[in-house]
Amino acid sequence: MKKKPPQAAEQVVPREILERAKSAAHPDRPKPTCKCVICGSECAPNSTEGLCWVCRRLKISAWRDSDAQAPAQE
Repeated sequence: MKKKPPQAAEQVVPREILERAKSAAHPDRPKPTCKCVICGSECAPNSTEGLCWVCRRLKISAWRDSDAQAPAQE
């Protein structure tokens, strides 16, 4: 006998209770001041470009890769 998957509109726990639980789990965590301009998640605290830590890290990696390839093309 198969169980039906829960509907997307059906919430097991009300959103209000979820928000209170999340804030209780991380009481010292500051509220996000901005959203990432790429993906919309919260910004990294040390990001001046308005990027989350994942997008910031990808940008830095891409920048390093392009610098490593530049001398080989000249």
